[in-house]
Amino acid sequence: MAAAVKFICVLGFLAVFSIAMIERADGASACGKASPDEEAAKLAPCADAAQDEKAAVSASCCQQVKRMGQNPSCLCAILLSDTAKSSGVKLEVAITIPKRCNFANRPVGTKCGGYTLP
Repeated sequence: MAAAVKFICVLGFLAVFSIAMIERADGASACGKASPDEEAAKLAPCADAAQDEKAAVSASCCQQVKRMGQNPSCLCAILLSDTAKSSGVKLEVAITIPKRCNFANRPVGTKCGGYTLP
């Protein structure tokens, strides 16, 4: 009887733990419910500016970065995403985009990978 109660307790714990993990996975991204890879697609207008620091930053790129920059951890997660890497984004160049867009309240000093936003 004691073994059966113990078994039921373990099953109950596993059920609660599994539900908690599913809920966490559903909204655990630094970007809310969207994954950084999904959000990275929205930064397509920034492709050239994220690979070449001398490339002009388009108004549409600045608009997207400004929106995503409201959550610096999301912006960083996007820049470190597989989508960004496979698109040829150079992190050391991409983190300069908020400054190149002349944002007054950009997240200066925020760490992203091995870099710090200027």
